[in-house]
Amino acid sequence: MKTLTRGRMWLFAVGQFGWALLSGLIGSWLVYFYQPDTASVAAGQVPLIPQGRVVFGALTIIGLITAFGRVFDAVTDPLLASLSDTCRSKNGRRIPFLTYSAVPLAVITVLVFCAPFSPGSGTNVVWLFVLIALYYLCITAYCTPYTALYSELGHTGKERMALSTAISLTFIAGTAAAYAAPALWGIFEPSLGRIPAMRLSFALLACAAVVCLFFPVLFIRERDYVEVQPVQTSAFSSFAKTLGNRDFRIFVGSDICYWLGLTMFQTGLPFFITVLMKLPEGMFTPMFVGMTAMSLVFYIPVNALTRKIGKKNMVITAFILFSVVFAFTSVTGTALGIPPIIQGIIVVIAGSLPMAIFGILPQAIVADIAEYDTGRTGESRQGMFFAVRTFCFKLGQSAAMLIFTSLATIGAGTGTGYRIVAGLSAVLCISGGIVLAFFDEKKISAGITNA
Repeated sequence: MKTLTRGRMWLFAVGQFGWALLSGLIGSWLVYFYQPDTASVAAGQVPLIPQGRVVFGALTIIGLITAFGRVFDAVTDPLLASLSDTCRSKNGRRIPFLTYSAVPLAVITVLVFCAPFSPGSGTNVVWLFVLIALYYLCITAYCTPYTALYSELGHTGKERMALSTAISLTFIAGTAAAYAAPALWGIFEPSLGRIPAMRLSFALLACAAVVCLFFPVLFIRERDYVEVQPVQTSAFSSFAKTLGNRDFRIFVGSDICYWLGLTMFQTGLPFFITVLMKLPEGMFTPMFVGMTAMSLVFYIPVNALTRKIGKKNMVITAFILFSVVFAFTSVTGTALGIPPIIQGIIVVIAGSLPMAIFGILPQAIVADIAEYDTGRTGESRQGMFFAVRTFCFKLGQSAAMLIFTSLATIGAGTGTGYRIVAGLSAVLCISGGIVLAFFDEKKISAGITNA
């Protein structure tokens, strides 16, 4: 089998930029688009679906739809992983899925924001419900085989860390591009109006994303780098065997805590900036880009420190740092006596190091566990390991969306709900670090070394 060169690593990593950009559009702007705050409504953003806690007096429609999407996504992950693990295509087990899902993923991402019926219409709810399900089906069809291929392309721990760093950088860049959407729609808004400007911006970004999605398809010949060994077991059996790995279960438990907290925080970030810190909407893009740029500075130190103290200790450190950032965000505002812009800078600087750590290491840990398990069992189930991980954390994300959209309505206009969200995110990060403390990294590393 060939060894992946640095150049090919980056060509493969461009695919991550594409799906990170599309995922970032949904993750960052779906709630903002369909559950606008008062400032957005004043700027001309009309609520397209019924607002408030209208379901059982406790849940929002957008919260239920996004939660359903995540649950649907989680359920399809192991199914598509099994199809990929057992695929016998002449082009490999992973590349065919990337080929046929790229265009539908980009198109449907844009259509999610294009509910065509009158504002507040129940028909828009149906539109969003169906399109969200299709979006998650398409992104699963791309991402699950993609992440499995990442694990297989790296033949050693060093190669997996290098590849993990590359796809982490392109993931951050893609997410940053999604966060830059306000700057783009600000250009079109004076002539088109707010909602058409937002839709046009999302469409342009999706066009850029779909080009990137095809880079792995065009430049990576899977069979040159991977010894294809289709798995014979059923999806259910493979799922059960994967969860049978004790250390993987521990990692997944900490990962769920992380994604619960991070999803609530990321969804609330536009509101933290505008409602709690009282900064203009335009500050959102430079703040996230600033955090991204700062995190890149830490990539080389993170790799160096990881070699000395291990992945587990680095991730626990990141949990602690993120909990501090989230807790600080929960008390931001005029009561601190610190200028709002300085508060924003503190969040940017303090959040950049844990952002770098979580960008690189979790995927590398899963790849190590999968490699260890392959040596122990003789079955190559990389696709299922990544799928089970995403299955579990997406269930957490669905719960996070329900929690956020409901808590956000507490004390409407005062920011109380947003403060509760940030505080809860901090608690969840601390919990994730405690769970990860039980992960036996030494056993995994020794098993890979001796394989």
